[in-house]
Amino acid sequence: MDSAIAGWPYRGHPVFFCIFDHIKPNAMATIFTKIVRGEIPCYKVAEDDRFLAFLDINPLAKGHTLVIPKLEVDYLFDIDDEQYQALFLFAKKVAQGIFKSVQCEKVGMAVVGLEVRHAHIHLIPINGIYDIDFSKPKLKLGQEEFRLIAERIGKSVQKFM
Repeated sequence: MDSAIAGWPYRGHPVFFCIFDHIKPNAMATIFTKIVRGEIPCYKVAEDDRFLAFLDINPLAKGHTLVIPKLEVDYLFDIDDEQYQALFLFAKKVAQGIFKSVQCEKVGMAVVGLEVRHAHIHLIPINGIYDIDFSKPKLKLGQEEFRLIAERIGKSVQKFM
């Protein structure tokens, strides 16, 4: 299970619906696909017709964001070249928004892909090399803090879209 979902109490979280209809209805949907469909809430930061960025609910740092293609693809390197390039350009714009919104030296990036079988990029505000260590304890933030961070980053990301 991905760090973005472990132990997430769905009830009581605000719902940000992300509409997408290109997912096979008979396939076993990942939790990210359920977020894309609006079946599970998220703290959305940015979205277009092909990609979605939302806060990781078990973050390593305030502003830790996940960027996903809406099309459910397990392995990042199975994405076709055009979509792959577009995903990273979208992630770049989100990272620029994070950098302008969250106090950090840089925005680091990690791709692991073992916990959730849906390609995703972690964008993590960092101040040192060890800030991207998934074995570290995760931050515990309240709903209002998540909402405010997502809103702040979202407004900043709009400037780069």
